[in-house]
Amino acid sequence: MSSKSTAAERTRAAAEPGILALVIMLAWLVPGAGHLWQGRRQKGIVFLLALPLMFAVGLMLSGRLFPLELSEPLVFLGAIADRGIGFPFFLARFMDAGAGLVTAVSYEYGNTFLMTAGLLNLLVILDAYDIAVGRK
Repeated sequence: MSSKSTAAERTRAAAEPGILALVIMLAWLVPGAGHLWQGRRQKGIVFLLALPLMFAVGLMLSGRLFPLELSEPLVFLGAIADRGIGFPFFLARFMDAGAGLVTAVSYEYGNTFLMTAGLLNLLVILDAYDIAVGRK
């Protein structure tokens, strides 16, 4: 019972603007961290494992991390989707991963995994936000 009251207290406290911003930033930077911080352990662990794994599979399948190019709208949208995963994106960039090999048979599958992982994390962020403001 004390764990439920602690989670409820965190949810009420998360409605404060500063803490709400912290939850959102944590949820973006580390997939599942927003849920873990709010006491939703099972969901948080699933997101923490599944989303970076999807991102890693996309890199292994020769997917490309798209640059932010405003001149090409579809490339720009792909870049936003890639960055949605948070820290794993920056780690991949730091390690010079995600150059993409267009001639690889798995190139499009890799791109799909990379972008889907980022977009799913954006949905996870919205879920963490809903929990923080008390909608869930």
